Amino acid sequence: MGQMFTESLVTGLAIIGIVIIVSALLSGLVDKSGLPQVAVFILIGAALGPAGFGVFDMKLDSPVLRVVATLSLTLVLFTDAVTLSIKEVRRHAALAFRMLGPGTVLCAALTALAAWWLLGITPASAAILGAALASTDPVLLRGLLRRRDISSEARQALQLESGLNDVVLLPIVVVAIALSGHLDPSVGSFSKMGFGLFILGPGAGIAIGLLGVAALDLIRKKVGIRRDYESLYSLGVAFSAFAAAEAVHGSGFLAAFAAGLTIAALDVELCDCFIEYGGVTAEMLLLFTFVIFGSSLIWSGFSGLDLRTVIFAIFAILIRVPVYLLSLIGSRVDRRGRLLIAWYGPSGLSSLLLVLLPVFAGVAGSDRLFRISALIVLISILVHGVSPMLLARIAPKTGPTEPEEPPAPEPVIEPRSLPVIESPQSVGKQSITLEEFEQLQKSGDNVVLLDVRTERSREPSEFQAKGSVRIVPESVVLQAREMKLPKDAWLIAYCA
Repeated sequence: MGQMFTESLVTGLAIIGIVIIVSALLSGLVDKSGLPQVAVFILIGAALGPAGFGVFDMKLDSPVLRVVATLSLTLVLFTDAVTLSIKEVRRHAALAFRMLGPGTVLCAALTALAAWWLLGITPASAAILGAALASTDPVLLRGLLRRRDISSEARQALQLESGLNDVVLLPIVVVAIALSGHLDPSVGSFSKMGFGLFILGPGAGIAIGLLGVAALDLIRKKVGIRRDYESLYSLGVAFSAFAAAEAVHGSGFLAAFAAGLTIAALDVELCDCFIEYGGVTAEMLLLFTFVIFGSSLIWSGFSGLDLRTVIFAIFAILIRVPVYLLSLIGSRVDRRGRLLIAWYGPSGLSSLLLVLLPVFAGVAGSDRLFRISALIVLISILVHGVSPMLLARIAPKTGPTEPEEPPAPEPVIEPRSLPVIESPQSVGKQSITLEEFEQLQKSGDNVVLLDVRTERSREPSEFQAKGSVRIVPESVVLQAREMKLPKDAWLIAYCA
């Protein structure tokens, strides 16, 4: 028994190590080429699975799968919420409605209708499948959003969809599971379920989020907290919110989303810390989940194939195009952006995680729902994974444009007077104090101050340091080259 446990532990650590090493080595290639990173990890899983080295073979009834899937869905929902800009959501409320109302919900409804008609499954199972497949994959979408050749309106629309659609689709899956025979069909039972789903779950998440932000703010003012530890603090809030909601019989997943939304609304610095550090940790776990699926589970999509399933898979992938083209009519998104949004709705990890919920609940026929979802996810990774490289070649619509008004000059603040340091050798290599910065300026060296604050951090502030150069945090090196900043200068970046 002890030897089996040791072997399982070694195998798990080896897989985690492989995920971290490979993701780090491929990060630059993925950013430059737009290749689907998740495909690599699915293939790693296949190599480690029974068709390869036979290191492990994950089954749908595995307790390990249940734990990993629960953690992953919690992180997906929390990351969706904490990376949202509340101000941007309010500013683009009409666009968010277009993406979620006529977009996400209609896609889910039409896909469910097609599943019921083509596959001959129950309406509740069809609703589960439709909702799961309407979810867009955050990992695949992240690669597209990093591209600089996408219009700001299209990027904003995809960010809104990615951040909000899972929380819209999750209740559909939960209610459909209840309607599939796992709940007493009485008014009292449905009222209890609705109270736990929409009140207790989000309420527990908001409470944990408020407590977490208040405690962090208190300690931050008293003794200070390292920025990298703040990101881990975010993950602690996410898992605590899930546990608190489940303890009171609420939805832990909605609690994680509510906690992330609370942090996004109250603590900008904590959100940015999570994006810088914790977001990478969360992505590692999501890629690790792809390895687990790739061992054997995701390939089950090819078992029991028939003509009706193939037709449904094609419909499920293509239905997004007409739905979103119609929903975006009259919006401010340009023609190329609308085409990109309509086509690029990749099904991936979120779809698999949502469709696993009825599997864990023991819904009859849920294993078939998983196989169908796995088939569509594989097709989507192949088709949508290479799409960014092809879509980048579509020339934007040309035509006369009105000249843009120059932005109003921002107020500036003078650096405060600080004592001179007598030993310039003490200047740090990775970080620099205000005293060291002033010493560099007085030494006569060429110093360029870079404002690399995120838009979320920059929005509430009306000031910008005098003489600083504005560079957005993404693609800093590329922007520095485009701006022809001197290579022999000190480049000092500030982010808060």
